[in-house]
Amino acid sequence: MEGPQSRREFVKKAAIAGGLVLGAPVFIPKRTEAEDTLNIGVNEELTGVYAYPAKNEVRGMTMAVDDWNKKGGVLGRQIKLLVEDNANNPGTAVEKARKQFEVDKVPVLIGTLNSANSQAVSNVAYQAGKPFLVSGGHTDTVTGSQCHWTTFRTCHSTWAETHATGLSIAKKFGKKWYYITPDYAFGHSLLDGYKDMEGKLGIQVVGSDLTPLGTTDFSAYLTKVLAAKPDCLIIMVQGDDQINCLKQANSFGILKRIPVAGPQGELEPLWGVPKEAQVGYWGVEWYYKNIGNNKEAQSFVSRYMSQYQEPPTARSAFGYITADRMLTAIQEAKGTDPVKVCKSLSGMTFHPLQQGTGTYREVDHELTWPMLFMQTISGGQSDNPKDIFKMIDVQPGEAIEHPVAEQEKICKLAWPS
Repeated sequence: MEGPQSRREFVKKAAIAGGLVLGAPVFIPKRTEAEDTLNIGVNEELTGVYAYPAKNEVRGMTMAVDDWNKKGGVLGRQIKLLVEDNANNPGTAVEKARKQFEVDKVPVLIGTLNSANSQAVSNVAYQAGKPFLVSGGHTDTVTGSQCHWTTFRTCHSTWAETHATGLSIAKKFGKKWYYITPDYAFGHSLLDGYKDMEGKLGIQVVGSDLTPLGTTDFSAYLTKVLAAKPDCLIIMVQGDDQINCLKQANSFGILKRIPVAGPQGELEPLWGVPKEAQVGYWGVEWYYKNIGNNKEAQSFVSRYMSQYQEPPTARSAFGYITADRMLTAIQEAKGTDPVKVCKSLSGMTFHPLQQGTGTYREVDHELTWPMLFMQTISGGQSDNPKDIFKMIDVQPGEAIEHPVAEQEKICKLAWPS
């Protein structure tokens, strides 16, 4: 290694040994499109009685992904939603979820609106060891007796919905109730929640009917409501079923004679009925006029209305929050390792597009955030027929969910060792 010539020979030999040629550019393999893209699986009810709210969840998810992509994506990768229609059927939801994990190789899954689908897909995700964030299925078991370390939920539990509304309904209308309930997991969980309230409030149930999902003729049930003369008719059916129930209740003259209320009122079905059937007092999970000075929420509402020419619904917010929080968890986990992503989500506290904060509780992975009790305004506001809710009351999330001490006995997450 003495003299200039020896040094040049050394450098040349070292370059050749390293697979390089002096004077030639270094070859760096290009990342493939697949490597540059982060695929997120979406499993939703895009056909059937919940098609409209499911479409709005996907709209919210799409907006969240667009926001992330404009910022450079997650860990330098652009995000793409791979959307599957579960056709509002648990068997199809399971089939699509397995395909998403095994064929599409998605690292995480979000979505579902039908509670039976939420629970079924939750079980598939647990078997696959993959994170799953439920956007819109409410049944208690998802974050209760059948909870999994892989599953989280954005919308409220049925327990929260019933406990946020039960006291307000009893105070306003009285204690003789009649239930019309959808006959599947969601409805059964709602009944359980109200049964808990019955003992605490002294409720007398004067009638109760379970109706099949997809019922178009409610006349047999509504005839019994008139005969029972309740202080309040509690309507728990949702989506197209709620539209049919309210229209027919109006034609029977019930809406003028008996107050109507329920644990969950949503814009999609209530926009779909004539203004004379736009009545009732409902639990409302999110409302675009109740966002206070939350700048992110204000931007979301403004951009949504500009893009879709209608206000965002609670379902739109669920979709945005769900996608945004899953992507945040992947970013914080520095990758898609399932345990790391779930640990990032567990205990995550943030501002969920409204006033105040929400937290995916460590005990059961349920998002605890405020719930509203609102009156429907027939025909909406004079300057905006789609603005159909008036605030009556609000309950904080911690006050309406199962207490942590009780939930520890119900939900056993069993994290991997």
